[in-house]
Amino acid sequence: MSAGGLSETEPATPEIQHIVDQVKPQLESRENRTYGIFKAIAYKTQVVAGTNYFIKVQVSDTGYVHLKVFQSLPYENKGPSLVGVQTGKTKDDPLTYF
Repeated sequence: MSAGGLSETEPATPEIQHIVDQVKPQLESRENRTYGIFKAIAYKTQVVAGTNYFIKVQVSDTGYVHLKVFQSLPYENKGPSLVGVQTGKTKDDPLTYF
């Protein structure tokens, strides 16, 4: 993968679930709602000055959201930041750049 391009879609890992768990309060605040289910399903990455993660997250039996999360470089010592969200997604919607 070249810098700036999106990786292939991969199944979510425990590391990706950890990132999702860290940004869940940011999404709940932004959307003014809470999510009982918040399970990372799949993700893509984009290498920039840090990493953008595009993550498909299951939020109900049939509901999904796509999150764009920025993780800065390790020396900056900052946690992940939710920078975008697409709601109303389905299990089969592809992850794309947004």
